[in-house]
Amino acid sequence: MLNEVHPAQVAGLFYPAGAQNLRELIGQMGKGARGDGGIAPKAVVAPHAGIVYSGSVAATAFGPWARRAYPPRRVVIVGPAHRVAFRGLAIHPATTWSTPLGEAQVSRNLHARLAEARAAAVDVRPFAGEHSLEMHLVMLQSMLPAPFEILPILVGDAEPRRVAEALRLVWGGPETAIALSSDLSHFLDRASAEEIDSDTARRIETLDADSLEGRRACGYLPIMGALAIAAERDLRVSGLHLATSADVGADSSRVVGYGAFALEYATSARLNEADRALLLSTCMAGLAAAARDHGRVPALDFDGRPSPALSSQRTTFVTLTQGGKLRGCIGSPAPSRSLIEDAMTNAVQAGFADPRFAPLSDAELEGLDISVSILSHPRPVPATREAELIEALEPDRRAHSRGRPPAGAIPAERVAAGRRSAGIRAPSEAEGGPRLAWLAARPRGRAFPGRVLRRAVASDEPGRDRAREDRRGSAASLSRKRQEAASKRRRRDNVRLPFASRLRIKRRAFGVPW
Repeated sequence: MLNEVHPAQVAGLFYPAGAQNLRELIGQMGKGARGDGGIAPKAVVAPHAGIVYSGSVAATAFGPWARRAYPPRRVVIVGPAHRVAFRGLAIHPATTWSTPLGEAQVSRNLHARLAEARAAAVDVRPFAGEHSLEMHLVMLQSMLPAPFEILPILVGDAEPRRVAEALRLVWGGPETAIALSSDLSHFLDRASAEEIDSDTARRIETLDADSLEGRRACGYLPIMGALAIAAERDLRVSGLHLATSADVGADSSRVVGYGAFALEYATSARLNEADRALLLSTCMAGLAAAARDHGRVPALDFDGRPSPALSSQRTTFVTLTQGGKLRGCIGSPAPSRSLIEDAMTNAVQAGFADPRFAPLSDAELEGLDISVSILSHPRPVPATREAELIEALEPDRRAHSRGRPPAGAIPAERVAAGRRSAGIRAPSEAEGGPRLAWLAARPRGRAFPGRVLRRAVASDEPGRDRAREDRRGSAASLSRKRQEAASKRRRRDNVRLPFASRLRIKRRAFGVPW
């Protein structure tokens, strides 16, 4: 690496060249950013257009990092090349990148790791006049409260697996964040852009990497590489903000689309208390409406848009119990709707379409308990017998606490989720949420009795909930010998294994409670 500084390439073009004006502009754009609902991303997708056009969307993406108690100390920025055609990936030889907001040091260790592995070529030429990396850098310099190192990576004509290989080398722990630079659709009319961008957002949220292409996102190759890692390391993608250049006054007949997305570990993802209460209250309200309407799933009518965590496409598994006994359970085979709609639909289906039980009556709602699990994306679990499966599901909690889940490791909470799918109750962390005096989401035109609302929000006994979690953790830590003995007893008694234990199929890897 040469001892040189890479100067700003688009100052005065994509953003003001003066530091004060630039900070003021980014501050103004931050006022248009949307809330993240408590999401804690490892990686984000953010746009790289001129700040006056896409600054609010970029501020939405980077906001969770800025609000962290310990902001990232290192940011890997990966963006597409716009100016120079080349094959593969490139890193600049400079030790420092300069913008009007100051200088950012390049991570020598990560730079050397990519260069030595030949995962990226050290080449100054593709960076001339390039903006996709610099636009992220100036936003981060303005928003992050502490100095940080960077590793800018430019992606040319490269296979997505090459991008994924490079990202694995620099993935790091919680000290490292990944910024994926991409705008969405280009130069369509506003209505067409909004339609295709919404569809692209759905594909990104469901990790449908193979369906991405240049007309959907100019940074589709960086996104595809990151989604490959998201699938193998169990990251959950949430759409945070969609907009177009027409939203700030540009020509509506020829717009550019922008999107902000967050990728967070499913094992550490948590719904905030308000979202938990809203999700459960919506499920219970849906059950109440269905009890009066012959089991029909009601339509949801929201006062405003739900939080990103609730509106992102997810699959859920809902278990209903009464007096500690199973009263119905059902889950979704694949993501096809928002989390809150999927959970409410599955709650109604569990109450009225589980063939093992009679449909719920209105009188049964008072004593009903509900557990909602958010499922992970499908991935195969290699095992030839149940003991091996249990061992594969055993998490390395210390690695996860460092933000560095080992490849192939699957958290123990999924074992509990699999047991719930077989009808064995395991309370979710939603219990312990706050009590609400109002219902923000309701089936259209319906009102709900107070007793339903009281049941919809969970108990306020966090101590008991923690004890339940401890018991679940202990159960998941049984020795191999005891697990094998349990497997033999099941076979001897001719009892079917839980769904999560059925082998030799490519199954859904169960997710965890919030």
